[in-house]
Amino acid sequence: MPPPPRRDFPAFPFAPYPIQSEFMSFLYAALSSGPRALALLESPTGTGKTLSIICSALQWLLDHRDAAAQGHPNRANASAAAAGGGEDDEPDWMRDFTPLPPKKEVRKNTKPHPAKRQEARKGAGSEKSEGTGKDDGEEEFLLDEYESDGEEGTRGRAVKRAHCGGGSSSESEGDGDEEEDEVTPKVFFTSRTHSQLSQFVGELKRTEFSGKLRAVCLGSRKNLCINMDVQKLGSVNRMNERCLELLKNKRSSKVKVEGDNKKGRRAKTSCGCPMLAKRSLQKQFRSEVSDHDALDIEDLAQIGKKIGTCPYYGARDMVRSADIVVLPYQSLLLKSARESLGLNLKNSVVIIDEAHNLADSLTSMYNSKITSSQLRTVLSHLEAYLNRFQNVLGAGNRRYIQTLTVLTRSFLRVLLNNEDCSSTVTSMTINKFLFSLDIDNINIVKLCQYLKESNIIHKVSGYANKLFITQAGVNDLNHLQQHDDGSSIAKFQALDNFLRSLLNCNADGRIIVARQKPGGQPEDAYIKFVMLCAEKTFSEITDDAHAVIMAGGTLQPIEETRLHLFPNLLPNDIKFFSCNHIVPPESILPIAVTRGPSGMTFDFSYGSRSSPAMIEELGRFLCNIVSIVPEGIVMFFGSYEYKNQVYDAWKSSGTISKIAKKKHVFREPRNSVDVEVILNKYKEAIQSCSKNSGDSGVNGALLLAVVGGKISEGINFSDGMGRCVLMVGLPYPSPDDMELMETIKHIGNYTTIDDKSFSSNDECKLEPGFGILRKCNRSGQDYYENLCMKAVNQSIGRAIRHVNDYAAMLLVDSRYSHTSSSRSFSCPAEKLPQWIKTRLTCSQNYGEVHRLLLQFFKLNKQTR
Repeated sequence: MPPPPRRDFPAFPFAPYPIQSEFMSFLYAALSSGPRALALLESPTGTGKTLSIICSALQWLLDHRDAAAQGHPNRANASAAAAGGGEDDEPDWMRDFTPLPPKKEVRKNTKPHPAKRQEARKGAGSEKSEGTGKDDGEEEFLLDEYESDGEEGTRGRAVKRAHCGGGSSSESEGDGDEEEDEVTPKVFFTSRTHSQLSQFVGELKRTEFSGKLRAVCLGSRKNLCINMDVQKLGSVNRMNERCLELLKNKRSSKVKVEGDNKKGRRAKTSCGCPMLAKRSLQKQFRSEVSDHDALDIEDLAQIGKKIGTCPYYGARDMVRSADIVVLPYQSLLLKSARESLGLNLKNSVVIIDEAHNLADSLTSMYNSKITSSQLRTVLSHLEAYLNRFQNVLGAGNRRYIQTLTVLTRSFLRVLLNNEDCSSTVTSMTINKFLFSLDIDNINIVKLCQYLKESNIIHKVSGYANKLFITQAGVNDLNHLQQHDDGSSIAKFQALDNFLRSLLNCNADGRIIVARQKPGGQPEDAYIKFVMLCAEKTFSEITDDAHAVIMAGGTLQPIEETRLHLFPNLLPNDIKFFSCNHIVPPESILPIAVTRGPSGMTFDFSYGSRSSPAMIEELGRFLCNIVSIVPEGIVMFFGSYEYKNQVYDAWKSSGTISKIAKKKHVFREPRNSVDVEVILNKYKEAIQSCSKNSGDSGVNGALLLAVVGGKISEGINFSDGMGRCVLMVGLPYPSPDDMELMETIKHIGNYTTIDDKSFSSNDECKLEPGFGILRKCNRSGQDYYENLCMKAVNQSIGRAIRHVNDYAAMLLVDSRYSHTSSSRSFSCPAEKLPQWIKTRLTCSQNYGEVHRLLLQFFKLNKQTR
């Protein structure tokens, strides 16, 4: 029996607001209605959403376990079933595409007898390579024999976590620890950013659950690696590659010992990374982490540094025994990441925070892209490797490397051969792409399996790096990897990812081919797979979990979420909760600004926004606003290009000088690294003006930002940081974005008469996209508009962050006041959050806006 519904949540650290109690009760009831419960909870930022999630979900977890222990003694059977989903551990491409062997298991990696290995090395050494001039050390680049008969795969291969921490580092330390039992059910909490995960852990520490339940926080190597040699590489991709290379060094050193001592087994093995050399330190790490209450990523890194062992793999080893697993989006939503981490969602609760763009995030994770530059590098490395070692490679390795070479040449040829200059960018189905290149007869399933199991990527890349070092030197190699589009391994991985994308069903995605433009640079050419079906990947989570909870500040429109993530469910099958903001109505002032000070109608649609008159009127409006609004103003534009265009025009006309008499002016930089610097300067300018009020005419600061940029999501502009947010126009996505148009065609059931693939060129940038929008059904058009309004809602929601906060929100465009009947699309204002929409005022002239703002700030200044 499920635990009964409850209204009291004693772990909440203070008396909850009524909407918080309602939120917790709804979430608790949704979890109790499982298995396979699905709920969406909408709660504006600043309403204590995270704390409410923790106190209700973890209370349910304890109640559920108590009920299972008292009334259901077979809970252990459920745990075993959850922990032992053997077939579910197979990669999806093996399950979907590979017939299961009826009798025998096919051995994929068959290591040769040591004597044969020595003969192979002698054979390799007898042929001089023109690139190296010597042969010493080249045996490390030889591949183990790879056999593959008529069957495409083996069944039941365990998915192993590839790290040395999982095994013993020496016989003196024993044969390794017994794996801990899987704790089930558990709660998986995921969010978009590292700061949001840290906030979750911080809120968890405020409750009694921090001491009762074991929590583990998973992060990237970028945040958790403590190996200084790896850290200094900087980029996430290079750190990942180097880490995996170090882990694989254990195997290569084992081969050398076998050859020297003529033994079949190595008596003592050690990991290439010194932070994983001693298993005992990993045990010490787990023990010390367990002695603490909930720890975030920074805490784990500090403990790892103190002990001298890897916190990245140490945290991964604690997942099985954890009650709560806190992890980023990619680690939970991407199937390959779940398999690598050994995550088991069976019978557990999955909570997805910041879920407003979940469908788009899911599809983008499964996209893959490879450029002509990457293809050329891969091809040259494959050819060099094959030329050097083809006489000593086994038949299996030689055949697959030759197949890889053929495929790479085919991809490169389709990008660089552009005789028909009228179609530089085309889109097609997977099958059409394969047939057009005449490669539909190649077994890509087996090829991907070979790439996964043979270690070919590291061997070929290692040999290519040796050739480059011999010819140019180590410093030149490092410079190339830092300034080129990734290391050799990264380029091979791009090819591997793209090949795996071709294993998707024909209707699940599209292939975008961007050929080299006439007279353009070859590096501009690329092939990209665009995933269109979020529901397929999301079902892998919902089918396993006891319940999936999607939470966010704004999840509207719910119907779109249902159609994209779970179209087979009826609306009544999805539980939905939405609450108002905890701030009183008088603390917010949303206004649809239709006209400027001179009476000009504000229209920032694509054809009107760049007119000098419109930009001048916007500047005139802002000059008046900065004298009324105290402290900080954040002004959002639809793109960096338009923001810069407006700023340059204002600077030339003297508008910026006028604004600067009242507000310090800052602009959001393109480079995300510089955003923190600008934000600090913006904050300091506001604080300085507050301390020295009356000393000068300057009363705060203005920040010009971009919708979809770093500032529009994840940054809090509470209190004086954001007393007013201005949204300039409606930030619709560009209709000449082919990937977006393919998604809209998929959603809107768009079909052409002869099923020709859609193409665009420089002479006709916007017409194709607008044509598709006109021909799509309403769902495609709604999707396009929803992308715009989700971005608006995220941006204007940056200002109100707590119960005592207050801010004005100015939507500067006459289209915000239009009714549904006056436009082909729906009214944008109808898709604003409920707590903003109910207070929205549509002004008829600037004088009304001026009066409302004066009253609003005067009232709130008196009551604070």
